[in-house]
Order: sequence, then structure tokens, then C-alpha cells
Amino acid sequence: MLYSQDASMYQETPKGVSFPRSVDDIRELVLKANKERFSITARSAGTSLAGQTTGSGVIMDISKFMTKIVEIDTENKRTIVEPGVIRDVLNHEVGKHDLLFGPDTSTTNRCMIGGMIGNNSSGSFSIKYKTTREHVLSMDVVLSDGSIARFEPLSPNELEEKKKLQNLEGSIYRSMLSLLEKNKELIKKNYPHPEIIRRNTGYALDKLLEMEPFTDGGRAFNLCELLCGSEGTLAMTGSATLNLVQTDSIQKIVIPHFNTINESMVATIEAVKYDPSAVELIDDIILNATKANPEQSQNRFFLDKEPKSILVVQFTGNDEAEIDLKIDELIRSLSSKGLGYSFPVLSDASEMKSVFDLRKAGLGLLMGLGKEARSPTFCEDTAVRVKDLPEYVNRFQKLLDKHKTTCVFYAHASVGELHLRPMIDTMTPEGIEKMKIMAEEIAELVGEFRGSLSGEHGDGRARAPYIEKVLSKEMMPILKQVKEIWDPNYIFNPGKIINAKPIEEDLRFSPAYHSKPVSTEFHWRREGSLNEALELCNGAGVCRKLSLSGGTMCPSYMATTDERDSTRGRANVFRQVFEGENPDQFKSKELKEALDLCLSCKACKSECPANVDMAKMKAEFMNGWHQEHRSTIGEKFFVNSSKLYPLAALFPRLSNRISSLEVTKKLLENIAGISSSRTLPEFSDQTFRSWWRSYKKKEASKKVALVVDLFTNYHEPEVAKSAVFVLEKMGFQVIVPKVDELGRPQLSKGFLKEAKKIAHNAISELKGFANNKIPVIGLEPSEILTVKDEFLDLCDEQHLKDAHQLAKHCYTFEEFLASNLELLPASKFDDPVIVHEHCHAKALSKKRLSKKILEHVGFKVTELDAGCCGMAGSFGYEKDKFEVSMEIGSQRLFPAIKEDNNRSSVCASGFSCRHQIFDGTETKAKHITQLISDKI
Repeated sequence: MLYSQDASMYQETPKGVSFPRSVDDIRELVLKANKERFSITARSAGTSLAGQTTGSGVIMDISKFMTKIVEIDTENKRTIVEPGVIRDVLNHEVGKHDLLFGPDTSTTNRCMIGGMIGNNSSGSFSIKYKTTREHVLSMDVVLSDGSIARFEPLSPNELEEKKKLQNLEGSIYRSMLSLLEKNKELIKKNYPHPEIIRRNTGYALDKLLEMEPFTDGGRAFNLCELLCGSEGTLAMTGSATLNLVQTDSIQKIVIPHFNTINESMVATIEAVKYDPSAVELIDDIILNATKANPEQSQNRFFLDKEPKSILVVQFTGNDEAEIDLKIDELIRSLSSKGLGYSFPVLSDASEMKSVFDLRKAGLGLLMGLGKEARSPTFCEDTAVRVKDLPEYVNRFQKLLDKHKTTCVFYAHASVGELHLRPMIDTMTPEGIEKMKIMAEEIAELVGEFRGSLSGEHGDGRARAPYIEKVLSKEMMPILKQVKEIWDPNYIFNPGKIINAKPIEEDLRFSPAYHSKPVSTEFHWRREGSLNEALELCNGAGVCRKLSLSGGTMCPSYMATTDERDSTRGRANVFRQVFEGENPDQFKSKELKEALDLCLSCKACKSECPANVDMAKMKAEFMNGWHQEHRSTIGEKFFVNSSKLYPLAALFPRLSNRISSLEVTKKLLENIAGISSSRTLPEFSDQTFRSWWRSYKKKEASKKVALVVDLFTNYHEPEVAKSAVFVLEKMGFQVIVPKVDELGRPQLSKGFLKEAKKIAHNAISELKGFANNKIPVIGLEPSEILTVKDEFLDLCDEQHLKDAHQLAKHCYTFEEFLASNLELLPASKFDDPVIVHEHCHAKALSKKRLSKKILEHVGFKVTELDAGCCGMAGSFGYEKDKFEVSMEIGSQRLFPAIKEDNNRSSVCASGFSCRHQIFDGTETKAKHITQLISDKI
């Protein structure tokens, strides 16, 4: 299930999956494939958009173990890497020496060098850095007979020696040179225009003809340039030597805004005259899609009104005056020609990163717009000369009008490549027929412009059937000869580039696809149904990034690097389990296992461009699972805290003494599955509510309701006391409602009927405050944000209006203080503090609120990008999750705290976060209320 799809529109169930650790392992697999006659499809991150990494044979996943950076040669600006090295990981290491691997795809935080070689990837900066092909110096590969070869630049004498080899490598050299000599005029005549930097249609025979001995004074003959873009159909990469470039010290961007797509195309021709490093197009479809994405909606700060399209034009170099001059001249030129109405210029590194984050999210955002806006990847990678862009786009638009559909226009305008994604529903026969006809017509259109059907995404399954429309029928036998020279038995990735199946076969979503509606506790109001929510994942694989790349999604994958522990992996299993008429979806052990390490952190809800909410999907499945299976003692223990806590709090010191005993810990581990390695929270001598009953409240005209959750009340009442002090200091009268639980433990464990009952009760109890416009403030982010998130979909119709009204007036403590900052006394002291935000706050609330508040009251703040702490409520307390939990914390959070030399305080507003920090660093973190209370 996990490896039957990638980021394309295809789905094929493989024979099996292999995880090689070395070139020798690859060699053994190839020998076995020859003997047993199965095919091998190489795969790294699985982000291919044309179906390159799907296949019915064995999937060879090099991403798990072949991840070594073997050598970094700073003097010669070279590096040797295994194919599973992530591009951003490589640049993190070589960046320490002010070096860079140039190609920059939108997937750089998870795409791997092996995949970049296979697709000849390039990305946003291809006008400056060209493609991967220009950066691969040599490759060690396994050939189709299991032999090992090295391909590298060869002098004429070295080339002659290679031709003499009496093995497959020697045969490849002899046969390829003969084929090129015999067909060189045909190749030159039929291949895309050489001005087009990004041309990946078929095999790169035209690039080989630029070399010696076919071009006097050309590059040394190097078959690496053929392997780049060959999609794993000719050889298996064992390692590669790459060239590196010096990084530029200065980057700035200008973002012209336009009222039409055509304006931006004409402006692109003008922009490239000023030697930019990137010119990226983003249209209004992508820009509008960012509005509904929690993460990308915060990256829209640079937009002026509602443009039909924008260009992101970046200039890099080491001379700031020269860059400023280019930007000024470009703005003047565009303005004088009536192109564009606004031209914001950015130079702040974080702001520029946000702009490119928005640009890189474009594909995923588009693919996550839902079934009404499906845009299959069959023509999204065409490239023409830059000067042909305006006419090409006009012709493409006429084709869209003819077929009564719309299209997104975005991506790499600087090199004539746009990602054009017509909206077609492949789940209808009419949609399939429309896709087939348009694929033919678009290929013919590309051929008219002597363009490339693929600029960087490759031919794969989607475009291979139409190569002859661009390169001519005469070229197809020659491409077939290339395949058979290298792989006569079709062991390597068959059906890609040549001998492709029809475009409509093996589609993930086709007229044959359906899923049986199921009864659910959530209403799935935004998505339509659970079944439709299961279809949101598009396979883009953002959830496969490592902790080094920042962000939170997906903490379990960051710890294990297993596909099944990624959001994509879980979504794939989910969809396939619920596909068809299967009556036992909620009995699936495979899905239960795939969800086991999901922390319900909600990072995917914001960081996934398709807004896949795996925490919610997991809760729904586990609710169904509980209907079919008995709940465990551990599950019951965690969801019944409200019943157990009052008993334990009667004798808090005795309870603490008993729970600290090793015999008790072992008993809890054996009976309830609670790890004996954990430090259990202690009960306070006096609960907050007990203190509150005798507390002399201050009256004021402005009132707030402070929701004190179960854990704060019994374990850390000082947090709530500090909150009362701060709020009263700000001039508010504090009211403490009776509500002390909002259903978070029940949601996390999948007891949705119980969670719904709690939700309905909380809505009834708290709606009076909302109706009177009294702010309802929560101290525990995961609890109060449940009101603004799950309540709105969990509650039944009769409570929905009140739920929405309540959500409008609910705040985390940080949200409320940030919106009333003028009521807090400001200070200029610089006491150092490290801030770790709760996962749910990062996913569902605004960024950097704690930093803003703490700096206002006099702290010098270091805000960590440390992802999830790893505790996630009860997750980290479970004995079978303990090691993963600590591994997650050990990746970024624990080291950042341990290595702090400023003796900083640590701020963490999550109850479980504070306990994880203590267990991992022996540091007692504080809630933000305590830090502010102490300060003022």
C-alpha cells in the first residue's frame, strides 16, 4: 500500500520493496531480478509527478539507508554523495564552507540527489544554475547485468579504451557512439530548440552531440549527461560526484503585480534582460489557495490588492549597488511599458524565505483544492523559448477555452517553463476523454514551438505516450535502441519514456474508483465526508522532510524515516483501506499500525499544502476501532483522568509518594502501558479551584473567563494563579467557569462519543460568555484550541451556531495578551528566555506571539524552531512510544536547551511540553503566565 503511488496521478501495487544499504545490495538485487525476471523501480522521496516511481515490480527505496555525504572537497568545490542524500541536507553541510549545490526544486527539503539525477531536476534558479545535468561530474552505477561502472568525462584516448572493454560497459560505449554518429542529423533536427535550458523529452541524445567527438572543441564525452533525466531506466545510481558553486552574499527580490497573465509573460521577456537568478510566475489560483492554508496565509504579507498574477524576480550577487541598480532599472522599464501596477522590493532574509515558501507550496496547494478542482499532472511541465511564452500562453488559453476548463499558470517563467494544470475530473468518463484529447493537442502545440514536453518533471507514465508528437515518429525506434543498449531485458523501470501504457491506465482516481460511505462522529463539514478527506493527500511528500529542514511535520517520520510514519504513508493506507466496498475498514490492523506513531500534533493541518488533518482522521478511525475492539486499560486510564484525579487529590502527598515508587511504576507499565522511565506529574497540595474559592477577587468593568483545565488545576495551579495576577494587572475581572475539560484526551485516543458529549456541555456552559462578548481564555493550548477547531466539526447541528460564536471569542493566553499588549507594562530589561511553542499553537494560531509578548515585558527571546517536543499528551508516556518520543525531542529541542550558554529561562505553554523538557534536559520550563507574572 505504502509504495503503490507517488506524487503523480498513478497507482500500481508493487511486487515488493527493497531497502539497499550499499552498491553491493543494489547489485545483488539486480542479479536477482535478472534471475527471477522482475523489474526494479528506483525511488527516493517519491515526489515524481509523472509516475516514474510507481511500478509493478520491486520498488528500490534508497531513502532509508543510502544517505551518506561521502566527501566534501572544498578546494575543488566538489562533493561525493549517495543517492539518498536530501538536497537541503547537502546544502546545509556544504553551506558551512559558503558552497552550494545549485539546482533548487520546490521539494528541496525532501527530494534526494538520486531523484534529481533521474529527473534532471532544476527548479527556480535554473536561469542561473541550469539543471542537475550541468552539476554531475561522475557517477558510480550498477548496470542491468549487475556489473558496476563509473561514468565520467573522458578524453579521446580514454574513450577509445572504454570501447575496447569486453563487457556491458564497453558495449554501451560502442553502441551509443555508433547510434549517435548514425542519427546525429535526425536528432539535431527533431529535438527541442537548444535555447531551451530545461528540455527533458526522451533521452538526452542532443546533449551528447554537443560533446567530443561529435562537436570539435565540445565537452569531454560523459554519459552522465544521458543518465540525468533517464528516470532510472538505464542504470541504478550508487553514488555521484557533484560540482558545487560559491554562494552569493546578497539576495534581493522585486515582485511585480499584474492584472493579466499576458502582462506577466511580456514582463518576463523584459525581466530576463537584467540577469536575474530567478523569475517565478504565480497566478491568482495559487494566490487564492493560500488564503485557506493556515501556514501560507501568513506569507501573503507582500501582496498589494488582488493581482491576477505576480512575478518573483530575484537578484543575487556580491555587489549590492549593482543589484539595486538592476532592480531600479527593471521597475522603470516595466512601468514605462505599462506592465505591472505594484513593485514591492524585499531584502530581509526571513521575508524572502516566506515568499519562496509560498511559491514552493504552489503545487501542493493546487493539488489539495479538492475534487472540484482536480488538476491531473499530464501537461504541467512544458517548456518553450522565453520569447515564445506570450504566444504559447495565448494558444494554450484558447485550447482551454475550447475544452471549457480553466488552468493554473505558475513556476519558472525565466526559462520558458510553466506548470500548466488544467482542471479535469478524472473520476468521470468525460474527464478521462477530455484529458486524453488535451494531452494530444498540447503535445502538438509544444511541437509547433519546438518546445519540450518535459522541462524537469520527466516523461514517466504521463508524457511518454506523446513523445513522438514532439520528437517525431522517426525518433521513437532510436529511443528504444538506447533503452535496449543499456537494459536489453527491460529490468529497469519499464514503461517509462518508451513502451508506455495509455495515459488513462492505473489512475489513482478514475471512474472505477469509489469508496463506501461510512458512519462517522465528525461531520466533516469542510471536506464533505471522511471519504473525501481521505482523498486530499496528493503525494507531494512535504511530510518527509527531516528535522534539519525545520517545521514540525511529521515528527514520527523525522524520528524513524519510515514511509509508513509519514502523513503521506498513512494517507495512502487510509485511502486504500476505505476504497471499494470493504465492510471492515475499522477493523484494519494495517491502518491501526500505520497510525500507531501519529502524535496528533496537527502540524499536517497547517504545513501540508493539502491541509490533510491526520489527527482528525486518526481520531475518527480509532473511534471506529473501539466499536470493533475492546479498549485497553491504558486508553481508559488516560481518558478518565477527570474521574481519577479528584480521588488522588484527596491525599496529594500520599498519591505522589506512591506514584514515585519503582514498584508502582512497574505496575503501571505492566497494566496500563505507562513507561516506567517517565517522571509522573505530581499532584499539588492545593488545587487551583480550592485556592480560587478563598481568593479575594478583584472586580472591574472589563471581564474575562479563564478556563482552567484539569491538568493545570491538579498539577500546576501556580500557572493559573499567575494568569489571574496578570489579567487583573491588565485591568480585567477574572471569572473561572466550571468547565475543566474540553475533550483533548478523548479526541487523541479516539473516544469521539465521549468527546462530543464534553463538547456539547462546554458549549452550553461557555456560550453565555461569548454571547456577552466576554473573552474566553485558555491556558493549555491543545485544550482551548479544540474549541476553535474540533468543536466546529464534532458538535451536532443544534449546537453549531453557538459553537461558532464561542470560537470567535476563544483565545489562547498568548493570543489574548498579544491583542491587548498595550495593557501590559513595557520594560527594557533583557533577561534571556528560550521559547518552545506548542504544536497545536503553531498549527492553529498566529506565529511568534510569545516572542512579541515576552519582548514587550523585557525578555531577550530566542524562539526555537524545534518541531514537536515528542510528548504529545499521553503519547510519550506510553512504554512502546517512549523511545520514539525521546528521539523526537533529542533532534532539536533538547540540544537547543542543553547547549544554551545564556542560562536562559525556558518558556513552554504546553503542559506535556514542560514535562518532556524536564525528562529530556532536567530543566524546569515555565508557562508564559509565570514569566510575565514574575516580571511585572
